[in-house]
Amino acid sequence: LHPSNCLGMLLLSDAHQCTQLFQLSWSMCLSNFPAICKTEEFLQLPKDMLVKLLAHEELETEDERLVYESALNWVNYDLERRHCHLPELLRTVRLALLPAIFLMENVSTEELIIAQDKSKELVDEAIRCKLRILQNDGVVNSPCARPRKTSHALFLLGGPTFMCDKLYLVDQKAKEIIPKADIPSPRKEFSACAIGCKVYVTGGRGSENGVSKDVWVYDTLHEEWSKAAPMLIARFGHGSAELRHCLFVVGGHTAATGCLPASPSVSLKQVEQFDPVANKWSMVAPLREGVSNAAVVSVKLKLFAFGGTSVAHDKLPKVQCYDPSENRWTVPASCPQPWRYTAAAVLGNQIFVMGGDTEFSACSAYKFSSETYQWTKVGDVTAKRMSCQAVASGNKLYVVGGYFGTQRCKTLDCYDPMLDAWNSIT
Repeated sequence: LHPSNCLGMLLLSDAHQCTQLFQLSWSMCLSNFPAICKTEEFLQLPKDMLVKLLAHEELETEDERLVYESALNWVNYDLERRHCHLPELLRTVRLALLPAIFLMENVSTEELIIAQDKSKELVDEAIRCKLRILQNDGVVNSPCARPRKTSHALFLLGGPTFMCDKLYLVDQKAKEIIPKADIPSPRKEFSACAIGCKVYVTGGRGSENGVSKDVWVYDTLHEEWSKAAPMLIARFGHGSAELRHCLFVVGGHTAATGCLPASPSVSLKQVEQFDPVANKWSMVAPLREGVSNAAVVSVKLKLFAFGGTSVAHDKLPKVQCYDPSENRWTVPASCPQPWRYTAAAVLGNQIFVMGGDTEFSACSAYKFSSETYQWTKVGDVTAKRMSCQAVASGNKLYVVGGYFGTQRCKTLDCYDPMLDAWNSIT
């Protein structure tokens, strides 16, 4: 299997229902899109498979113009039969993420688009979204403005001590870490989560160890910080994740009453939801069991919290799952070991969990199926870590930071699920 033949293998495995080969070919098509979109086989793809490919969240492309131009090339390859599919193909393109000049001068004036009312309506909507983005006019939730997972920039929040005061951008090609705007209010034991092109930093403990309700927002487009509405409960050691364009904060500690500097209370059950458009927080159903230092992610329109420190200060060996449609938490599975201070990130429908505060968990990694709730052991990480952070980008998994014993982890490590192997990037 190679980028030069992965499209052919994809079609062959689909015809013969070879599931494993199909999945491997599909992953290679996603990660080699700039190469495969220029081939004759790409222009001969069935419409439904092309739509699935171009719409995919993990399609690897540094420039959305390539997706747009590939869609047009496919239509022009058999214009008479394919022109009717143009609106469906345009919906797969993140039109509002195209450069403004290209959107106005190339896309909006394209004759094939002008000739079709549905296509023209899609482009007009994209232009409206683009103007809102350029004017920083609130959160733009239109599908045409939603970044692909692989186009996300990778940011690090850190500092020379456990108190975080710096923001860095990771240049993965140059293998450099570039300083950006400092965090206005240094803190530790906070949580961070991205929604669209904004990073939300919630809670934590400040320089005086007081527990914070503050929410700081970094706009990656304008490279500036601002404040959002404060949380309802001051907390630290919590987790956060994006779900349905809203931010959820889960568990953690708050300050024991009357204590300053703050000492931890019992682990919290409370879960809050933040609506960025309304700039408003509200409470949702509480956890089944209060936890702090749990790994929190979202996948398939559900929240998952893995392990953590329980109310009794023990390591909780449970998976807790929140369904927003029912506003209810359940415990669908147990963890393969008692966990806390772990990290988690999502690739496809799989949740990868790694690190922890024991000799064994600190170097181990597992994947959890969000469909079957089954665990599978994967390759061990390159260094023992607890209190590390993980994120998925470009069909790969990245883990950074943390420590074990007296040793701080300074490397940014990458996991390739195709190879089931880790390597250090920088």
